Amino acid sequence: MSRRPAPTRDDHDTFCTVEGWELVRGATGRPVAHHRTYELPLTDGRVLRTRISKPVDSSTYGASMWSAILRDQLCVTSDEFWRCVQDGEVPARDVRVTEPPVAAIPLGVVVQLKRLVGLDDAEIAEMTKDEAVDRLNAHWGDPG
Repeated sequence: MSRRPAPTRDDHDTFCTVEGWELVRGATGRPVAHHRTYELPLTDGRVLRTRISKPVDSSTYGASMWSAILRDQLCVTSDEFWRCVQDGEVPARDVRVTEPPVAAIPLGVVVQLKRLVGLDDAEIAEMTKDEAVDRLNAHWGDPG
């Protein structure tokens, strides 16, 4: 393990920026006022949150406080932190992709497809919401 400089609030902010953390905004849509607060959603459902006391400057953290920030807020090792800050190397972790969720098929449509149309769960699982509704509408529009 190599010797690292004392971590500063600027380093903490740089880490969050490089890794792509989102700046938390208040009810008015502006960044929260008393600390700079960041969040990072992960694929396992957790949302990491870290706060940097203002002013964000070259003030250093104490060893025990910094250890707690690394462990509890950033969830990285010291080496991962410094590789990110100094080299731009983002820590290897699964960050949740922020794609819009797939529209689920409403339960009522699923029930009707099973009861009236006779489809099974596997067939319904392969359908999109629009395909399921179209299939049900086609069944109701069929006079036979």
